[in-house]
Amino acid sequence: MKNILAIVRTALLLAPLLAFASEGGYRLDRAPNDPRDLVSLQSGARTYMNYCLGCHGMQYMRYDGLKEIGLTEAQVKDSLMFTGEKVGEPIRIAFNPKDAKAWFGVAPPDLSVIARSRGADWLYTYLRTFYRDPKTVTGWNNAAFPNVGMPHALWTLQGQRALEVEEKKEGGHTQVEYKWSEITKGTQTAAEYDATVRDLVNFLVYVSEPHGNSRRPIGIVVLFALGIVFVFALLLKKEYWKDVK
Repeated sequence: MKNILAIVRTALLLAPLLAFASEGGYRLDRAPNDPRDLVSLQSGARTYMNYCLGCHGMQYMRYDGLKEIGLTEAQVKDSLMFTGEKVGEPIRIAFNPKDAKAWFGVAPPDLSVIARSRGADWLYTYLRTFYRDPKTVTGWNNAAFPNVGMPHALWTLQGQRALEVEEKKEGGHTQVEYKWSEITKGTQTAAEYDATVRDLVNFLVYVSEPHGNSRRPIGIVVLFALGIVFVFALLLKKEYWKDVK
């Protein structure tokens, strides 16, 4: 019985490590996003509308929600509304998802909650690790998402890159090295492109939880109030039961 308990305890301790090892692959970079940076959010919204909306909608986000990031209704209508007629409409793609599935093999995912599903670090790394691969249908591949069906929508900004993957065995362990090289330059420098991706990811994080910034302070106040109530409840309990033996 003791051996079984020891095995169970060991399995529980190693479970997070095993889960991490099972994911493997390219190491994720930390996303420097800040949902309170309105300039970054507006820049990310512009990038999404110009480069992503053709395939990826946001059915749980409405155009008038963009007013919460410092834009006026006129700015939303004039510069960011490409698929709707009223600001109260959801942000949807222009073509039929069935057609998209026929063209790409799978319908492009909705981006309303992609940041909560994948995480900001994954998105930030994914959008910066596309490379040319003649073996794929689209001619593109991705280090963070191997054999992805999506082409590199931002390649004109980043440029075209190549990737060589080398495996080295040291001390019984296999280490993977990724060597990047530039094929053609993009319209942005590496630092500018990283900033563009940061803003886009920042916007996707905001869309996945638009009221997150306002809810967190409220949550802190509520927890503080509950802590005070707990102290009084504990004192009341002791007073009530002090004569009970």
